[in-house]
Order: sequence, then C-alpha cells, then structure tokens
Amino acid sequence: MRAVVLSGPGDLTALQIKDLIVPEPEPGQVLIAVKAFGINRSELHTRLGLAEGVTFPRVPGIEAAGVVAVCPGGEFVPGQQVVTMMGGMGRTFDGGYAEYTCVPASQVIAFYSDLPWPTIGAVPEMLQTAHGALTDGLDVRPGQSLLVRGGTSSVGMAAAVLAKARGLTVLATTRSESKAERLRALGVDHVLVDDGEVAAQVHEVLGDGVDTALELVGTPTLPDTLRATRRHGVVCFAGMLSNRWTVPDFYPIDYLPRGVRLTAYGGEATDLPASVLQGFLDDVAAGRATVPLGQVFPIERIRDAHSIMEGDRATGKIVVLPRPLRWRPVGSGR
Repeated sequence: MRAVVLSGPGDLTALQIKDLIVPEPEPGQVLIAVKAFGINRSELHTRLGLAEGVTFPRVPGIEAAGVVAVCPGGEFVPGQQVVTMMGGMGRTFDGGYAEYTCVPASQVIAFYSDLPWPTIGAVPEMLQTAHGALTDGLDVRPGQSLLVRGGTSSVGMAAAVLAKARGLTVLATTRSESKAERLRALGVDHVLVDDGEVAAQVHEVLGDGVDTALELVGTPTLPDTLRATRRHGVVCFAGMLSNRWTVPDFYPIDYLPRGVRLTAYGGEATDLPASVLQGFLDDVAAGRATVPLGQVFPIERIRDAHSIMEGDRATGKIVVLPRPLRWRPVGSGR
C-alpha cells in the first residue's frame, strides 16, 4: 500500500510517500480501506516535532473514513462504512495517511451514507471536537450566545453549524475579511475580524458579553476571549491553532475575570456517539446541515495540503484521497 511516512520532524519534505506492507489485524483490531482522510493541526504538530509521545518512523493521521477490509473479531462486517479517529493514531501507531489503516475496534464507528467520500472524510474529528466542546465543554442551551474564536478553522465552522441548529446566536472570528462571507453562509450571526482583541467588539454586540465561548486559537487569545464572556459565562479551551497551549506562571485570580468559568475539551472516538454521527450525515444529505469542506487533494499532493494548512490558507476542512474515487476495495459492495 502507499502511505505518507515521517521518518522524523521536519519541513514539508519530511512527508514522504512510500510503499509499505498492508497491516494484518489481530482480534480486537479492524483493517480499514481508507477512502478519505482529513488534515488536522495535530499532524502539523507531529511534523514539526511539537507533539508528545510520537515515535518515528510514523504514518501520521489522527482520523480516516473508509470501509472495513478485515475484522478478525467480528465486531464489524467487511464492506461496512466506518470512521476512526484519535486513540494514538499517527502518534503511537500508524494513522490514516495511507491506503489502509489498522486500528482498535473500540475506536471505530459505523454509519451508512451515500454522501461523497470527500465530504464524509471531512467529518470525523471535526464533528467529534465540535460536538464534544458544545456539549461536554459548554453545555450550551437554545437561546444562548456563542463566540467561536478561530471561526474559519474546520472545527470552528462545524461548531457554528451545530450551534445554529441548536438555536444559539453565533459570533465567530476570522483574521481575514475575505473569509467573512464563508462564515455568514454557514449562518453565523455576527462575524468579527480578529486583530488579537475582539472583546470590545463582542460587548458592542451583546453588552454584557457572550454566554459561552469556544477557544480554538490557543493561549495567546484566551485572556481576550475570557474578557468577551459575561459573568457566570463559560469558556471552553479546545484548540491550539497558534501552536501555543500552555500559560506560563498561571495565577488564576489575576488571569480569570470575576465569575467567568474556564473548561477544556479533548475527546476520543468514544465521545462521538454513533447516533450523532449518523444524524449529522443524514442532516447533510437532507440539506439541513453543511459540511465546511475545503480543498480536496490526491495523496501525491500531501505536501500541498500541509502547506495550505500551515499557511492558514484553508477555506474549510482539507481532505486527501489515498486512491481515485473509482477504486473499490475487495468486498466493499459500494
């Protein structure tokens, strides 16, 4: 099989396409024929040597979508459509940047959909993070307001879509006015151009501030996001687009505005219920929801995909196809 391999941290040239032996799954594992995989900042961290617990050489990729090729334990049926994510993928064992990936059955979620594979490939990690942050992290309720800091990221756009479906007023940030229309097309109520400080803009719109805020940029903007939140409001830290995720010399009394609550979210495949995944895909198929799909590349252009992500030039979730879409794995039935 063809796979993208990192022999160690480096620039774009560290992403090498190589021929590897197809993994043989053991009982409790699933071999997935990958149809599409999304590109994530986590993999940029891995390539740059910023991620913890990574051993090399490694096939990166924290998610994948495809069909079951082999499942010795019988948890899934060959040909069944599935997604997988997290659980050490692309860090402690080989991940989704390949024609096949072998993962624990516990982190595989089955679904059925006639949506195109590039669309499906954009969903797993994006939906898991957005759904988990809004539910576990923020416990949002209809009628509340939400600030999405890092609104043009794939997770940010997914969070906006989910929040609007739940009846929230959504404010979202972008550093580029040229991307504002994309947010409005997703239903965002107020687009804020982010120059590093948006709290004043938020208070101009809502007075006391937002009820809830999703921080996806990282610790550089977190203090301003906290200031944009009303007393007894909640901020959930769930992303690190800035590549900075720690606060030096953290002193809570000085750092946190009075009465503002700070939480965090980082989930696994088990945090995304199969019913939520299926329901979202059904909503997309019916036109009730939108997948913020960006550029789609063949695996041969993996460096281009990473370059766009690293340069913050993405217009949505970047997806890569390991093989042409006309390909069907043996036993797929699709």
